[in-house]
Amino acid sequence: MSKPIDRVEIITGIHRRRRYTAEEKVRLVEQTMQPGMTVSAVARMQGVSPSLLFQWRRRMSEGGHEAVRADEEVVPVSRVRELENKVRELERLLGRKTMETEILRDALEAARPTKQPWHVPSLPKGNTR
Repeated sequence: MSKPIDRVEIITGIHRRRRYTAEEKVRLVEQTMQPGMTVSAVARMQGVSPSLLFQWRRRMSEGGHEAVRADEEVVPVSRVRELENKVRELERLLGRKTMETEILRDALEAARPTKQPWHVPSLPKGNTR
């Protein structure tokens, strides 16, 4: 016979998913790495999907390898998106200013007085040299 359910979790509010902090994720992944523990056992004990734990383990290991390979710190995806949005906005503003500059240059050229062609005054009729 199956074991009775120890706890029931009811998710309320507009969010349909549970949110885990980075510390909780690290703690759960570290539990899966302890001798004698499996991902499935930790998932059952903590009420987490085993596939989610596998995903966190993979991300943690890949992030560590990427940081070592690049010799840089690992940056969260949210920060990357934020910076990409900022770059996009700055590029948009630069394009706008470039267009304004071109319009002003054209207006300035149109407003400049044009040089009149140089005319040699004609001699009065009947006057010969």
